[in-house]
Amino acid sequence: MLYLGPAKPRHQRPDDPKVADWPQQYQQLARQARNPALQQYYQAGIPAGETPIGQVPLLAMDFETTGLDARRDGILSIGTVPMQLDRIYSSQARHWLLKPKFQLTAESVLLHGITHSAIEQAPDITEILPELLQQMAGKLVVVHFRGIERPFLDATLHDRLGEGIQFPLLDTMDLEARLHRARPPSLLDKLLGRQPVSIRLADSRRRYGLPDYRPHDAVTDALACAELLQAQIADRFSPETPLSELWR
Repeated sequence: MLYLGPAKPRHQRPDDPKVADWPQQYQQLARQARNPALQQYYQAGIPAGETPIGQVPLLAMDFETTGLDARRDGILSIGTVPMQLDRIYSSQARHWLLKPKFQLTAESVLLHGITHSAIEQAPDITEILPELLQQMAGKLVVVHFRGIERPFLDATLHDRLGEGIQFPLLDTMDLEARLHRARPPSLLDKLLGRQPVSIRLADSRRRYGLPDYRPHDAVTDALACAELLQAQIADRFSPETPLSELWR
């Protein structure tokens, strides 16, 4: 996961689609999609907003990228871990190394350890897209910071296929921000130089007593995100909480 700054969940992000009814949106997108894999993905549907989170199949997902700008950077690796609220299917986890159209930078290599030689023989995302969409089909995607996975996948597919992708997300960073960034810093906080509570993945996990994992591996970060969601729902929400109160 290549992310270095805070989220601002109280404001609409440019990559946040304004969708009132995701199941209906998927039906429309299935009719509009030209790529067969995208058609099949949308035809699988998505649970309705009133569905309790405890009844929903989920897919924790993480990308490693060459940078933070989906317009100028590319996807290097994708990790996915299927889950439900009461179970994580780690044996079904998938990991793909990909060869982006963009050059690696020294900073990105240092961060995630993915080198030029590691991706020299890696496939383009179009080669693994059917498998990826099959894993995503019918599931709600779970990420930590929605400014990476959705906009990067959308931009990459626009570039390769001439059409992007839309899907709702459950953002564990957003759930932390609702608690720790609900109010702006007070004047006293500013005068005393108090820093806001960190809502990064590792720091968020520590607040729930979850162990540290080595960061910046797509599958490991996806697993870490899955465990964090389970802890968040158990601590502050309920299996009966409807998706409409959680997803973005």
